[in-house]
Amino acid sequence: MEAIDQNGVEVFMLTPQEVQARIDAGTAYVVDVREPNEHVEARIASSSLNALSMFDAAKILPPEGQELILHCRSARRCGIAAEHLIATGYSGQINRMAGGMLAWAEENLPMKTGPED
Repeated sequence: MEAIDQNGVEVFMLTPQEVQARIDAGTAYVVDVREPNEHVEARIASSSLNALSMFDAAKILPPEGQELILHCRSARRCGIAAEHLIATGYSGQINRMAGGMLAWAEENLPMKTGPED
């Protein structure tokens, strides 16, 4: 886990393997900031969608004991989403997945496809 300074706030970069470990442990609240069509094509099974084009920081409410992990295709858009959270005064820890879904797929980690159940 690497920390980066984003507008004066420490944001943590997690590898896809670190994200998967947190999902397995039940401590991850994963938010996909890609667009709905991308989310349907391939997604992390436990992720919720909050597309950057309609991003609503008020909807970022990790349950007790879970940490927020933002992800997108390549890690660029989740950085913008993190900036939105910081600007709105979000006080929880912010994590981003390094490399996004491209890195997730490269590591052959589990994905779901198709419409939500």
